[in-house]
Amino acid sequence: MQNNQPNERRQWLFVVLAGLFVTNAVTAELISNKLIEIPIEGFFFGQKIGPFITIVGILPWPIVFLITDLLNEFYGHKAVRRISWITAGLIAYCFLIVGLSMAVPAYEIEGSKLATNAAYNLVFGQAQAVIIGSIVAFLVSQLLDAFIFDQIKKKTGNRFIWLRSTGSTLISQLIDSYIVLYIGFVVPGSMSLSTFFEVAPTNYFLKLVIAVLLTPLIYLGHWWIRKYLGIKKS
Repeated sequence: MQNNQPNERRQWLFVVLAGLFVTNAVTAELISNKLIEIPIEGFFFGQKIGPFITIVGILPWPIVFLITDLLNEFYGHKAVRRISWITAGLIAYCFLIVGLSMAVPAYEIEGSKLATNAAYNLVFGQAQAVIIGSIVAFLVSQLLDAFIFDQIKKKTGNRFIWLRSTGSTLISQLIDSYIVLYIGFVVPGSMSLSTFFEVAPTNYFLKLVIAVLLTPLIYLGHWWIRKYLGIKKS
């Protein structure tokens, strides 16, 4: 009997990685209606920088970065493209359900800590305004990330994991950080241009810092998956 264990492991690994990818991407979109302050300050070329203002939706993105890299590496850029299209559709579906839930009146009980119509719509209403920007930014950035990653790998082979990982993120997240904020917040009038030009660069800078800090985890992930799938390093 033929041993199908390697194929089963590869399939199960893809299911887990894809599930984590979709979950973190959808979660990031849902929680983006909140600005947070990163209490980090310092000096750069004599100029004071920080504290940084960004959206709380940045929190799940380190997982998205890590999984995007692993999917690119072990399943190819076509797999990343497909899962990106599927995720975009699921994000749209999620926002559709949220929109329907907003249309259903809340049964308000005096003294209850459950959300009222006003509170519920205040939080999730903004999410509806972000939907177009979110989906466009997500698709463009992920497809571009997969393409750049693939091009770098073709030229460098299995060397320089950090280069294809950070290099693809460097360009793709520049687009993501600006598109989603502009279409999702500036166009609907929820954010002024001055705030946009304060938050967008910060959002991009933090994503780059996160991408760099994730480098050891990316190498660890590569090592573990190769061991799990029985792949010998070439």
